[in-house]
Amino acid sequence: MPAPLKKQLATSLQNGFVLKRSVFQPCLELYPMKEWDLMMQKINKLNRFVKKNNDFIRRFTAGVKVVEIDALGRLLVPKDLVAYSCIAKEVVFSSAVNIVEIWDKDLYEKSISGDDVDFADLAEEVMGNINDDDNGIS
Repeated sequence: MPAPLKKQLATSLQNGFVLKRSVFQPCLELYPMKEWDLMMQKINKLNRFVKKNNDFIRRFTAGVKVVEIDALGRLLVPKDLVAYSCIAKEVVFSSAVNIVEIWDKDLYEKSISGDDVDFADLAEEVMGNINDDDNGIS
């Protein structure tokens, strides 16, 4: 793990992390335990007697592993998650607000290349109607 990232995660190091498959991308998601607990609070509110909810919970939690970062900043990624994310050699750690995405470098570069998405259109569609402040800045 890059030293600057390890430094940013210092308060979370002693509590551990949850590593899981991403829902939308061929990458892994690293949740500090505090963030994972918040996510589980949301998921625990779902009615398990609704089939779609139960199917979602099963898929969302598939491959979930509790992991720790050792004193040297290393993170052991289980083989099944390496296979899922197609991590070959080089890895990219990408901040995703409250979690960290872990990518195979080539797949990450392909995902951000913009070949399949017009980022300006995407930004407008996703963020264009959000205005939480009175100053006109989202």
